[in-house]
Amino acid sequence: MSNRAAPPMTWRNRAILAVIAQAGVVNGLHLDQVPAWRQLLFAVLVVAAYLHGRHLLERRDWLLLAVAAAQGAVFAVPDFWNGATAMMALGVFVALPWLAGRFRGQQAELVLAARDRVARLEREQELVAERAALRERARIAADMHDSLGHELALIALRAGALELAPGLTGPAREAAASLRASAVTATDRLRHTIGVLRETTTPQGAGEIPSRAPTEPPDETVEALVGRARDAGMVVELRRDRQPAALPALVDRAVHRVVQESLTNAARHAPGADVLVHLAQAADEVAVTVRNSAARAEPVPSGGGSGLAGLRERVRLLGGTLCAGPHGDGFAVTARLPCAPEALTRRRPYEREDGHEVPEPGPRRGSR
Repeated sequence: MSNRAAPPMTWRNRAILAVIAQAGVVNGLHLDQVPAWRQLLFAVLVVAAYLHGRHLLERRDWLLLAVAAAQGAVFAVPDFWNGATAMMALGVFVALPWLAGRFRGQQAELVLAARDRVARLEREQELVAERAALRERARIAADMHDSLGHELALIALRAGALELAPGLTGPAREAAASLRASAVTATDRLRHTIGVLRETTTPQGAGEIPSRAPTEPPDETVEALVGRARDAGMVVELRRDRQPAALPALVDRAVHRVVQESLTNAARHAPGADVLVHLAQAADEVAVTVRNSAARAEPVPSGGGSGLAGLRERVRLLGGTLCAGPHGDGFAVTARLPCAPEALTRRRPYEREDGHEVPEPGPRRGSR
């Protein structure tokens, strides 16, 4: 079904309706003087009045049929307005069908308006999710710069020290110099690539995106994050299945972000609730679950809730999955991330909030 409104009536259509209206009323006032087949014009008049009301777009058009019918009746019978028959004819064959058509037309307009509103809201939600994903990618770019840039700088420094080491043969010294130059070049390329990534992932009008939240200490652990939440008045319990092992920098950062965003959402939407942070680490995977009970106070008004969309994008880029939804009388967020370096290169498909995977969407029609 097309969402376009019906085109306005042309003057040709108006003239046709006027002729039909006049003929119908004239015939109606002379039922005993016209052949029976001409009385079929009453049905045509009813249909014309209904269609006129159904596709009415201009305010003045509603008078068309009534005026035309009245003119036909006046010319046919001079004392037309002295009897109730004329008013009944206008009401039955013109006004009632027109009102029925107008009612159906307004119903169709309301349905189209509701569809347009739903489509607009869906587009707005998609834009919010896209902006959250772009912001999260910019944060990932900053994390990559912090971790990889630091390691490359150390490689260049050690290669420079090796180049100046006494007793080093000529070929070995040249190899050390080449290694140092390659590390410096890689650092510059990384800085340039991250800069381009930040520019292309910054939504228009969003301004500069900080790499870290202003209140977040650098290299903060999950234990320290939970401690800060407790100091702020939250009831948070941290559980670990076993002694934690070292995680890749990006995975460790993602685990921190999942816990941070989940605690923030619990504080906003379920103030006073008990929160459980559960970390389960295996040889090839780490799982983090944050569950909160029902709220014990009034929720704090918040924004559009795009944090989970950004988290889902970050986890997906690292080859993991994230599920979020109601759990009992509260809410739960569960993220699973691979620990093996080779698994970090595999990107999982998108996942709905109920845990079912869906294919990654391709490029949009008309996208650049």
